[in-house]
Amino acid sequence: MLQPHSEISALIRAELAEVTEIRRDLHRYPELSYAEVRTSGVVQRELSALGLAFKAGVGGTGVIAYLPATAPEGRIKPAAALRADMDALPIQEQTGKAWASGTPGVMHACGHDGHTAMLIGAARVLNRLERPHPILLVFQPAEEGGGGADRMCKEGALAGEGKGGIGNPVERIFGLHGWPTLPLGMVASKVGPLLAAVDDFIVTIKGTQCHGAYPHQGSDSILAAAHCITAIQSIASRNVGPLESAVVSVGAIHAGTANNIIPETVSFIGTVRSLKPDVKSLTRERFFAIVENTARALGCEARIEWHDGYPVTINEATATESFFEMANRTLGEDRVIRTDNPTMGGEDFSFYGHHVRACFFFLGLKPEVPADVPTLHQPNFDFNDDALSTGIEMLVRSALA
Repeated sequence: MLQPHSEISALIRAELAEVTEIRRDLHRYPELSYAEVRTSGVVQRELSALGLAFKAGVGGTGVIAYLPATAPEGRIKPAAALRADMDALPIQEQTGKAWASGTPGVMHACGHDGHTAMLIGAARVLNRLERPHPILLVFQPAEEGGGGADRMCKEGALAGEGKGGIGNPVERIFGLHGWPTLPLGMVASKVGPLLAAVDDFIVTIKGTQCHGAYPHQGSDSILAAAHCITAIQSIASRNVGPLESAVVSVGAIHAGTANNIIPETVSFIGTVRSLKPDVKSLTRERFFAIVENTARALGCEARIEWHDGYPVTINEATATESFFEMANRTLGEDRVIRTDNPTMGGEDFSFYGHHVRACFFFLGLKPEVPADVPTLHQPNFDFNDDALSTGIEMLVRSALA
């Protein structure tokens, strides 16, 4: 059922000021993965005000809400779902905005405050429109490493009434992510792999502690860790084919207590990204071989904890082509990009695609001025409120398509 563009635009304009205030309120009170108690409360408050049926506590702090079809023949149809993530990051904010985080060391540096506010806005608009089929709204916890999507799926969030969900089972799901390098008012996506698989590692190198002046009396764990960190960069450059993609990054190193003591242990943590199962398997195999043997060659022992994380986010063709058709019609073809290549970022939206047809897309946040803007996971990032209206409309129209 096609809703008139003017009708949806008018409804969005009527809600935009309040949705903006909700977004800034969420930004001011960020919460980490599985601790989104206040955020979940805001969502429940807004859903209650709309009179929508909802279920809280799904996947921890997650909330799902149900809008039945308005057409009698649509009430037996499967539902279309929209998803937003709610959690923040352990970063000290440096934006200086009036609505900056009031929680030390925690901020919305990935735009999940914007995602949640836009889905609340979409709920307000959808509640006032004719709906040819049911719609499920998924407010998800713990995208930032906690795998909240996987947990919600396992608890039946998409499965419908009586199986952990609410209303009719879901047939297709749509989600978005604000994208600071994409111009404002534009959207982008692709059929097939869009975001990478994510695996994480913790490596502990154990040597023999000794005096810094007498390294020959011990086994230098720091030296071994340094060689390991350098050597694993050869995986992408020398083991993975030049036309394939893999990233191996170390994000933190912890060791030592004094300048003249070579410590017994060093630990380092990081992430591995890949786009294909065989590359994922090869990267893991080479990682273990390189780290364990490099440490051994330098008289140390390596212990590796490997955590299989999010799978590749794959956009199903039918749902994604439906999105492109809708976006071209709504925004104009010059504002819709079919991106050629996936990005090596990861998303637990990928788990939904293992259960239903899924489409994930990027929403432009970049204003014309200034040309250089903060990007995701930086301490001076803030969601661009000028993108809210486009994001709400894309969610609304995706749900109705």
